[in-house]
Amino acid sequence: MNTLGKKIRLLRHQNGWSQEDVAKRLDISIPAFSKIETGITDINLSRLEQIAKLFNLSIIQLLTYNDTEEQEKYISDLETSNKKLRERESEIIALQKKIIDLFDELRQTKVLS
Repeated sequence: MNTLGKKIRLLRHQNGWSQEDVAKRLDISIPAFSKIETGITDINLSRLEQIAKLFNLSIIQLLTYNDTEEQEKYISDLETSNKKLRERESEIIALQKKIIDLFDELRQTKVLS
């Protein structure tokens, strides 16, 4: 199932509509609508406009629509990644400090020799 098809299916479920309900509203057959939801059929611009209007969205809103749970998971994953990145940056800074200290120690040893 393609991303757009998943979004359309999610919107249909959120409205409590069956595939038959949406197919009737779009004036297409149930199998034709099913193919849209599963991504088997590409949607032309006029059909995309018709679907967006059915869900009271602009075409842009329909194309960029995200499931709240999916968005929350994405944000959570992003926060986890950022935390790990900050931890790694701290480790790198600590290692850089050790290298500088060792370099200074080495330089001091050479000066004294």
